[in-house]
Amino acid sequence: MKVGFVSLGCPKNLVDTEVMMGQLNARGHVLTSAPEEADAIVVNTCSFIDPAKQESVDTIIEMAEYKKTGRARRLIVAGCLVERFRDQIQQQIPEVDAVLGTNELDDIVALCEGGDHHANPLEPYLYHEATPRILATPRHFAYMKINEGCDHPCTFCVIPQFRGKFRSRRFESVVVEARRLFSMGVREINLIGQDTTAYGEDLGIKDGLATLLERLAGIETDEAKWIRFLYCYPNRITRRLLDTIAAHDSLVKYIDMPLQHAAAAVLKRMKRGASGDIFLKLLDKIRKAIPGVAIRTSMIVGFPGETDQDFEELCQFVEAAKFDRLGVFSYSDEETSESYHLDGKVSSRDIYNRKRRLMAVQRKISRKMNRAWVGREVPVLIEGTSADSELVWQARMATQAPDIDGVCYIEDMGDRQPVPGEIRMMRINRAHDYDLTGDLIDVPKPRRVKSSPFVVLGQGRQRQHQ
Repeated sequence: MKVGFVSLGCPKNLVDTEVMMGQLNARGHVLTSAPEEADAIVVNTCSFIDPAKQESVDTIIEMAEYKKTGRARRLIVAGCLVERFRDQIQQQIPEVDAVLGTNELDDIVALCEGGDHHANPLEPYLYHEATPRILATPRHFAYMKINEGCDHPCTFCVIPQFRGKFRSRRFESVVVEARRLFSMGVREINLIGQDTTAYGEDLGIKDGLATLLERLAGIETDEAKWIRFLYCYPNRITRRLLDTIAAHDSLVKYIDMPLQHAAAAVLKRMKRGASGDIFLKLLDKIRKAIPGVAIRTSMIVGFPGETDQDFEELCQFVEAAKFDRLGVFSYSDEETSESYHLDGKVSSRDIYNRKRRLMAVQRKISRKMNRAWVGREVPVLIEGTSADSELVWQARMATQAPDIDGVCYIEDMGDRQPVPGEIRMMRINRAHDYDLTGDLIDVPKPRRVKSSPFVVLGQGRQRQHQ
């Protein structure tokens, strides 16, 4: 049987897709990137915010057409949308043959083959080092889950309802998988989870993330490696963690720490606590501990009860914080979230205007910070041709995470055509609002590239250039 996948949403969803593909491949099924050739199509959905829900529904309907025009006989819908609208999906889109929740991934083979559910949807799921997995990322980087679920009570978030309580992978399980990925030729591993900074707490491991990073940094590889972790929680940024990042060259000097807001009143209604002043002290602590660190965050505008004064405080905070990267999200009312029942709803027009203004504030900051890179020589990871044009090649500095941050466009390739996955030296010539442009200036040794399949039909992740 040929099976095609569409993976939507965040990297956490993508890893789930890779696990499902791995299980099907292990059972002898063939994976295809052509939906018209697939006997079964799996759509792994996202429903974190309204645009993600709409994209998921649109994609399901689009893939359903292949049951009429292609070979498809089975259409499976998986992921977060299933957790919210399990019954409605099959009732309103009769072309859907089966649904698969986030804790039911082990059932993917049976459902594609026309069988029934066997997994317990209430049993917490978390893959491990022996779980079959096929990478759907370019061969030079990969995402790796180190934990699943979340125990934070954020009133705007419905992820704990989909993913369950926080649970960490076994320490050695993570190390074994990381070692295998590096041996396959992966140059950059991005550790992910709803809150990576809580890793190991449920296992009784003190300073779990710092201990894990130190162990991963010690893995011997033939070539240079990058290790990055995403999605920190601010009150779990410890001195041990910062010192560990600073001490190892392979640990990327990059902190992704969603703060969500800066006004104390809004943060209290979000059930996150703290304030802009507390965050500024934390940012100063991080920058002193890790020279040259890049800090990324995300903010929500238009949260219920956010006043004009709260928003002004947020803008002033962003100007003072000078983040290297900033993602801005419009508040989305989710029926099952606690914030859905809060009063003081902000109009869609005000939310739109606030988002545009905050993005404008960050754009000026980003442009100024990018200009400081001009004339510098930095190592970059070669990505390959740009999605915008096959005539343009792009790369990333270590402080640019895949898919969400800016990139470095290559003007002069030097004495040899670059190869995706190489780490080369680039001289930065020009700065743009979010991206950089430069020339490759070194003459690297030829690199042997190992193959890795790329079989996802489509991905709903987009760069957030804020």
